[in-house]
Amino acid sequence: MRRAELVTAVVLAAFSIYLMWKSTELNIGWVEYEGPGGGAWPFWLAAVMLVCNIWTIVNWVRKATPQSRSVEQFMDAHAIRMFVLVGGSVVALVAMVHFIGVYGAVPVFLLFYLRVLGRHTWRLTVPVAVSAPVVIFFFFDVAMRIVLPKGYLEPLFYPLYDIFL
Repeated sequence: MRRAELVTAVVLAAFSIYLMWKSTELNIGWVEYEGPGGGAWPFWLAAVMLVCNIWTIVNWVRKATPQSRSVEQFMDAHAIRMFVLVGGSVVALVAMVHFIGVYGAVPVFLLFYLRVLGRHTWRLTVPVAVSAPVVIFFFFDVAMRIVLPKGYLEPLFYPLYDIFL
């Protein structure tokens, strides 16, 4: 556990530095009459993340947290199994987006995740799996005008485009 905390903090700190460097390709300062530049939000978010990771490393050196003093195994067999199942289901979600789009992949993912992994009732699982793509559609496609991938299900959305767009 102790080694895992340090490795994670160092990797995330390196990633934070990379994000800060990359975000400077856009303006990270204040643009007159427009507000913050395009790189400001990612730069400062990564800077805060870097400070948090440095604090985690300091606490690790001081052995100030239970994790920094722990000699327990980082992941037992159950944790590895759950990691593979959750990671595999997220990979499957991303793969399904190509074929059945976001609005087909999200309910399939939620059905699996809530019912199989979360062991929730059908009474909770079905409404969440059905309502999530509806909310996502109205938020992204209608309100924000950001068209998400629809895959082979796109013809089903033509009538909705006629109504809302």
